[in-house]
Amino acid sequence: MGRAFEYRKATKLKRWGHMAKTFTRLGKQIAIAVKAGGPEPENNPSLRSIIATCKRENMPKDNIERAIKNAMGKDQSEYKEVTYEGYGPHGIAVFVDTLTDNTTRTVGDVRSVFNKFNGTLGTTGSLAYLFDHKCVFTFKKKDGVDMEELILELIDFNVEDEFDEDEEEGTITIYGDDVKAYAQIQKFLEDQGFEDIGGEFTYVPNDLKDIDAEQRATIDKMVERLEEFDDVQNVYTNMKPEELPAE
Repeated sequence: MGRAFEYRKATKLKRWGHMAKTFTRLGKQIAIAVKAGGPEPENNPSLRSIIATCKRENMPKDNIERAIKNAMGKDQSEYKEVTYEGYGPHGIAVFVDTLTDNTTRTVGDVRSVFNKFNGTLGTTGSLAYLFDHKCVFTFKKKDGVDMEELILELIDFNVEDEFDEDEEEGTITIYGDDVKAYAQIQKFLEDQGFEDIGGEFTYVPNDLKDIDAEQRATIDKMVERLEEFDDVQNVYTNMKPEELPAE
């Protein structure tokens, strides 16, 4: 199995935390999509993708519709996507994805956690070389689909040949190495008749660092503290997940 698949499989269950925070974070993503492309899903590919993710996370329809309506309001805050990066304890690299309407507040919150755990917040882009930026799509599997053939057709968009199949949910997850091809991949999947195509961006470490149990516990606490902030969407590290098999 591919590195992106294994890493995400080992960490995805820890990503969102409590349901209330999940809905808050997805609501912010809806706001950005609506501001950029309008409130009609049929005319807004980004919004369609986020709504599919909302459904997969069991976000009620009323919540989705309310988030879209709020995003259309004149007083709705403008959210910005900001990534913070630095080193946590034990030399572990930490990426923090945020959606914020107040960067002063957010950077203060993030810096306070780095300081508390004796970490160092770096400049934007300083640790980019340690992570691969990827796009991820999850969609309903169609009867009779030949995944090898599908992946072959997607190779022009730099989609990896490894994919994640969830038999219980009946879904397929694919990974693209070129984030700029996000819209093209989404359009291709829609043109092929796949349904509920949820997409997102993720960071996958290209050099996992192995640490002992005590060090892992400290990093886990740091990540948990960062994820407590409503502005924080995802936290990525190059710490080798405990569940990841040996290479």
